[in-house]
Amino acid sequence: MPTVQHFEIPVDDVDRAQKFYKVVFSWSMQKWSNPTDPSQEYFMFETSDESGNKGIGGGLMKRQSPQQTVTNYVTVSSIDEYTSKVEQSGGKIIMPKTEIPDIGYILVFMDTENNMLGLYEAKK
Repeated sequence: MPTVQHFEIPVDDVDRAQKFYKVVFSWSMQKWSNPTDPSQEYFMFETSDESGNKGIGGGLMKRQSPQQTVTNYVTVSSIDEYTSKVEQSGGKIIMPKTEIPDIGYILVFMDTENNMLGLYEAKK
C-alpha cells in the first residue's frame, strides 16, 4: 500500500532552519550532494519517536518560490500508473516525473483541494 515515506521542508534561511529543527526535534541534517545539480543545497535527516523507533525521512531545502509549502512524498510502485490516477481524479501535475540518479524518480502534483504532494518510485 502506498505510504508517506519522505517529506520536504522549503525554507528561506537554511542555517536558521537547521538550528530550529535541531533544537526543537533534535534532527541532525547531512548535506546530500545532488549529482544532477551540485549547486542545489539539500539536507537529509531521519526522524524517530521518543522511544527511538525510526520514523519517516525528511529533507530541507531553500524555498524555490513563495508558494512552495511542505511536500509529503508517497512511495508508489509506478509513478506512471499513479500519474494517470491523479489526472483522472482531477489532480494536476506540477513537476513531471524526474529522475534522482541512482535513487529513483519523483513527481509533484496538486490534489483537487490545492494541496501539493509528491510521488516517489525507487529505482529497480
